[in-house]
Amino acid sequence: MRLAECSALFAELAPAGFYVALRMGFFAPEDELNALPPDWVDHYTVNGLALFDPLMRWVYGGHGTMRWSDLRLSDPRGILSAYAAHGLRFGAVVCVSAQESRPRRSFGYFARSDRELTEAELAALEAHLRAAHFHDEAEAPPLTRAQTDALRLLSRGMRLKEIAHALDISESAVKLRLKGAMARMEARTPVQAASLAAARGLLD
Repeated sequence: MRLAECSALFAELAPAGFYVALRMGFFAPEDELNALPPDWVDHYTVNGLALFDPLMRWVYGGHGTMRWSDLRLSDPRGILSAYAAHGLRFGAVVCVSAQESRPRRSFGYFARSDRELTEAELAALEAHLRAAHFHDEAEAPPLTRAQTDALRLLSRGMRLKEIAHALDISESAVKLRLKGAMARMEARTPVQAASLAAARGLLD
């Protein structure tokens, strides 16, 4: 199941807002959905709260599901209270990962303003996040040799003109290869396509 296909269920179970990061790597996720209130996103970003957020700390030490109200981590900056002040009064954090040599985590924050999430709802959120986490690992369409060559050079920081020269093709041909690679990797940019392909070992 693709992440976008989970959006409707996430919105239904977390009407106050949600954020999902898919397969978090060293610095950034491969994909994400952000349906949190814009004023909270601004407040969170401007004040650099990610560095102190107990939900984020739990993600890197926990697995499965955890209601915010059950979290037993220190919160000296009162970040959970700030969530509540922005209408995110009840919620859960969900995290899944694979047992692999370089494990990547997918996680989500899901919030309501009216009540706690039920056990059944927590199970549904985890199941959908797990399905999205493993979707591309099992079903990612392979790249062609031509697309792989172009992405490999792009990942080395080469510009279109340099890639064209190295492959002895036109810049237009390079653009077509990168466009095809973007479609196969479901990426928004050539750089993202290269990053996704490298993360999955397709450029080795």
